Amino acid sequence: MRTLHVGLRIADLDRSLAFYTGLGYEVVGNVPETEFGSLTMLKLPDDEFVSLELVHGQGGREPGSRGLNHIVIQVESMTDVVAQLSSQRAQVEQPGSPDGSDDFWTAWVTDPDGYRIELVQWPAGHPAGMTAADFSETAPESR
Repeated sequence: MRTLHVGLRIADLDRSLAFYTGLGYEVVGNVPETEFGSLTMLKLPDDEFVSLELVHGQGGREPGSRGLNHIVIQVESMTDVVAQLSSQRAQVEQPGSPDGSDDFWTAWVTDPDGYRIELVQWPAGHPAGMTAADFSETAPESR
């Protein structure tokens, strides 16, 4: 089993598409009419599969982060992504290094509907995702 994607209810499809494509997502396709509204499927360039679904329209629920804490996206260059988002007037919090190193960075940005997104630039040699090693006694953030 694995997680397929996250669905976010949004208020304005054009505004959200501009934000998420500016972040690096690519539109894979859409389903124009469902009981939930229109569904727009996105993926990141290095992903093989859809990882984000934007839900717009019908369904009667307002957007917002009810129950959703945040989404985490791995970036290759924090500097480049922050510059890109800032050029689009997105409010990006100042990047910081959780372990004080020069190559492990995180930053927070909020999308147009209030969803919080954590950007992560892993240190060199780190696996593409979190593993048990990140929580061991030798993991930098547990020192």
